[in-house]
Amino acid sequence: MSLPWGLGCLLIVGLGGCSVTEPPDGAPLKPIAAHEVPDAVPRAEPILRAGNSSPYVVNGKTYRVLPTAAGYRAEGIASWYGTRFHGRETANGEPYDLYGPTAAHRTLPIPSYLRVTNLANGRSMVVRVNDRGPFHADRVIDLSYGAAVRLGFAEAGTAPVRLEALALAGVDDRRDSEAGVYRYLQLGAFSSPETAESLRAQVAALVDAPVTVTPVEVHGRALNRVRVGPVRDEAHLESVRALLRSRGLDPGQALP
Repeated sequence: MSLPWGLGCLLIVGLGGCSVTEPPDGAPLKPIAAHEVPDAVPRAEPILRAGNSSPYVVNGKTYRVLPTAAGYRAEGIASWYGTRFHGRETANGEPYDLYGPTAAHRTLPIPSYLRVTNLANGRSMVVRVNDRGPFHADRVIDLSYGAAVRLGFAEAGTAPVRLEALALAGVDDRRDSEAGVYRYLQLGAFSSPETAESLRAQVAALVDAPVTVTPVEVHGRALNRVRVGPVRDEAHLESVRALLRSRGLDPGQALP
């Protein structure tokens, strides 16, 4: 397979652009089948400052992040990025997993959820945007290698696609402001995604604030962090903390 250089010239390698000294991107040695790549599962997530700096400049061009993904729809050329970026931080700080259902987009808020349809073969899937790119005028989105396999264009390298944002009730579209910082209560970090999701569902039924599960890496271990927030203000923070403690949960210290 021969892919054009720079399929993933993303914020994953910094806003300064790709370095020509880096090895070419490509597919992993470990094979993967289309049925092994799941859809991203849309969930309400706060849109924070991480990954959402706006405006930002890459290669002399200014980009502005959209205030919301609501109603977004576009068609264009999709590409994919793989081994060169695997394990490196995406724009919002999450490690890039070339096998996961993720994507990079220049202007959609991070995170956003999109249905991507390959117009050449009709295959469709849901991806989660957690990175910036592709910084090529002729491409509308960069997908993970796994998503490209699922959509059937990993060998070709590019494909015509339709992008449709998925509406999510309860998504907090506010960003951190210079005047203040949203606060969070961390409930724990678990190696089991099922344990984290079970706790998230339990707490979400109790509190009037978003409850999210976020993949993180701590000392080389892949964990799933459960947090409540952002909360509106200090009074809201304390009421949520008191409620959680009354149910036998330890929310820990408030985090920015």
